[in-house]
Amino acid sequence: MIRGEGGEPTTGGAVGGDDTTTGTVQTGDIETYYERRGDGPPIVFIHGMFMSTTEWGPQVDALSDEFTTITYDVRGHGHTGGSDRDPYSMDLYAADLDALLSALDVENPILCGLSMGGCIAQVYAAAHPDEVAGLVLSDTFTAAPLPLSGRLIFSNLRFFALLDRVIRYPTLNKIQLRVGNLLSPGIATDADTIQRLVEDAPRIPHAEFAKIATAMARFPDSDFDGAEIDVPVLLLYGEHAPKAFRTMHTRLAESLTNADVEVTVAPDAGHASNIDNPAFFTAAVREFAHEVRGAAGDATAAGDTTAAGDSH
Repeated sequence: MIRGEGGEPTTGGAVGGDDTTTGTVQTGDIETYYERRGDGPPIVFIHGMFMSTTEWGPQVDALSDEFTTITYDVRGHGHTGGSDRDPYSMDLYAADLDALLSALDVENPILCGLSMGGCIAQVYAAAHPDEVAGLVLSDTFTAAPLPLSGRLIFSNLRFFALLDRVIRYPTLNKIQLRVGNLLSPGIATDADTIQRLVEDAPRIPHAEFAKIATAMARFPDSDFDGAEIDVPVLLLYGEHAPKAFRTMHTRLAESLTNADVEVTVAPDAGHASNIDNPAFFTAAVREFAHEVRGAAGDATAAGDTTAAGDSH
């Protein structure tokens, strides 16, 4: 992936009277929509499958007091929309992210990805280990060898792509949430909010829906290697997440052999822990960001001291 392919950002102005700046940047063959807010060390939020920038509202509202928060709509989603590219893949999504960061002059961000967003963050960090300060991987997946329950989750994504031809995703998501809560109470403790975010987001055409779902379904078959990631990692998942998801988090932690990994369980939360328990999630991200930035500052100070000593 070549940094610098993206064009200059096109700014759309402020949102809702706050200090959020919106715009688009050229990322390969598409214009990617982004929102930027606050001033300070950057945290880039990557939303989950079939969601949009709105998924991160509580985190942006809270964390922009001391950080630069950047959210964007992943290719095929939200205001970014679709493209003629086929197929999609996590590598393509990571290339889009690389172009976005380059165009916005964002250096060494913390990447915070939920579900599919966590997969994108992993692939990007493995390819650019020196350009990421840390990772927050929330309710996400691994490309490591999976148990049968994990493989079934990815197989179901292909089935969803077929169902979308006859049952559009907002309705399909509502059914999924209801069935999920019947089978595993608390899987989505704030299902109403999740459903509202899905319904309020720009509609995803079926062709895009299928490409997105297929890209996610193929992630376990990729040649991604978690051992390439050597930055601090916060693994965060909801306590009510299905067992298959919890198993994948364990496999994910085991695959990050060269990273300093911290595992945190969000209470009273399901698969979308940032929505189910936003206060806990946001506080965990803030604390992690302080730890990462503090460690970076200590390392810089140590380097300066060594350099000063060498000069004598």
